[in-house]
Amino acid sequence: MQRTVLITGGGTGIGRAVAAIFANDGDTVFVTGRRTPPLEQAAAALGPAVHAMTCDNTNTHDLEQLMRALPASVDVVVNCAGGNTDFDREAPHDLESLAANWRSNLDSNLLSAVLTTAAVRDRLTDGGSVVTIGSIAADKGAGAYGAAKAAVATWNIDLAAELGPHGVTANIVSPGYVADTEFFRDALTDERRLSLIASTCTKRAGTPADIAAAVHFLASPGARQITGQVLAVNGGERTTR
Repeated sequence: MQRTVLITGGGTGIGRAVAAIFANDGDTVFVTGRRTPPLEQAAAALGPAVHAMTCDNTNTHDLEQLMRALPASVDVVVNCAGGNTDFDREAPHDLESLAANWRSNLDSNLLSAVLTTAAVRDRLTDGGSVVTIGSIAADKGAGAYGAAKAAVATWNIDLAAELGPHGVTANIVSPGYVADTEFFRDALTDERRLSLIASTCTKRAGTPADIAAAVHFLASPGARQITGQVLAVNGGERTTR
């Protein structure tokens, strides 16, 4: 059965890999992001089932426009938009800049997911799924970024309880180090990269396809009794029991 899938941050990295795996199923996929060129490039490369829609998912006006363009029903929402915005800002030097840095990470990672999901809430179909990208940083630290991702996981608990009676699941996929993304803004040293790989049990970096496969599973018929969970996809860098 063909589904309608909305993916925020879908132009590059993990979001693009998620778009590819759903498009390969024959689903209709809408990818959003603030930058138009990567979105259009992804849509052109992934085929006619993928539609690029420029949208800042922290901006309520943009979201209202997006809702007017989307179909009346949506089966899967994947909140991929986000990242560590500290890489794009100067280190804070006073309280004002510290507050700005924290708000930036909270907006990009938490508010974008909260607002997008709320906007599309009434269109979600019975049997649908909301999957949000978290991070190993929620458990390891990483300042405002880690705190924002921890907040995403806590928000998801309430979301799962809200959506469950309507036949919709809500889960988090929490990656460790994933290569071939824009996350580190080309600032990752070889030493740090090798250290991150060495800390895994698998002794390899994660890939966008690894994360996309986990997202795809959580949105599948086989995962209908999985909700309110955080699925770690980190190669064993941080283990659970």
